[in-house]
Amino acid sequence: MDEALKENIFGALEQVIDPELGIDIVNLGLVYDVDMDENGLTKVTMTLTSMGCPLAPVIVDQVNAALVDIPEVKEVDVDIVWNPPWSKDKMSRYAKIALGIS
Repeated sequence: MDEALKENIFGALEQVIDPELGIDIVNLGLVYDVDMDENGLTKVTMTLTSMGCPLAPVIVDQVNAALVDIPEVKEVDVDIVWNPPWSKDKMSRYAKIALGIS
C-alpha cells in the first residue's frame, strides 16, 4: 500500500469519534497500524482506552463505515489488540489540548 492511500485511510479514520471522549480515534492514538493486501482486505490494528469498553462494537462499526467510500478498500478487518497498552502518551498534541491534558 502506498503512502498516499495510507494517509487517505488514516484521514477517513479521523472521522471516527470515540463516544466517551469526543475525540477521533487517530488523535487519541488508538490506531496502531493499517495494512492492505492485494485483494483490498484492509486490516486496522487498534486498541481501546480500556479493556472493558462497552462501546467497542460501535467503534468497530464506525471504522467500517468510515472506510466504505475508499474504492481500494474492499473489506475491513478491525483487529483490537491490548499490547502495547494504550496510554495518554499516545495521544496527539491536539487531543491532549482538547481534553486539557498536559
